[in-house]
Amino acid sequence: MKVALLDDDQSHNALVASVLDPAGFTCTSFTTPSRLLAELRKQTFDLIILDWNMPELSGVETLKLLREDPLTAPPVLLLTSRSVEADLVEGLNAGADDYIVKPLQPQVLLARVNAVVRRIHRSPSQPQPEQYGQYRLDPGAQTASWDGRVETLTPKEFQLASLLFSNLSRPLSREYLLRRIWGQRPDLETRTLDAHVSRLRSKLHLRPNNGFRLSTVYGFGYRLEACDPDITGEGD
Repeated sequence: MKVALLDDDQSHNALVASVLDPAGFTCTSFTTPSRLLAELRKQTFDLIILDWNMPELSGVETLKLLREDPLTAPPVLLLTSRSVEADLVEGLNAGADDYIVKPLQPQVLLARVNAVVRRIHRSPSQPQPEQYGQYRLDPGAQTASWDGRVETLTPKEFQLASLLFSNLSRPLSREYLLRRIWGQRPDLETRTLDAHVSRLRSKLHLRPNNGFRLSTVYGFGYRLEACDPDITGEGD
């Protein structure tokens, strides 16, 4: 899981990373909101942990910018020294998924992060089919069905389809998709992912006339989006 840390105090970012890195999270630190917002256009994070008090923009102001496009923003955990109820409510209303009151307690931080991750990526003990428009993904059978058709997918193809459909309209970076599906494989070429995307687009007929377009976000990755079935034409 990739976590972006935003705090103008780099030592505090290092403290948070020292708690999360041993637990299996990969942390990237930022000291200004502008650098984080710019990086979000280049790669995908699973979670953002940001501090409330920063000189350039406050955490709440940054949070509001992130939530202007809720389809692309990951979950956000707000760190704050404020404990007044009205302040905490303000942070939650601005779009925070949870908050932690300073001073930081490592075990509380790890528990809150894990709780947010479980809520966002909740998986049932018995995998259940998922419906997206006319497409139905069955994890037990590893199949996708639509319009009376049934297509059996390989495990990697099914993971890719599930990630794309569950993040509908959200651009996903190549690096994020490779990490989520193939794990830590620095030797794996992006052509492997590109080939899987091409096969999935062909197998599932992801075209506007079927209600979905799987397109390339140049220099970044891929995006699956719902579209008007009356529109004709292919996605990239």
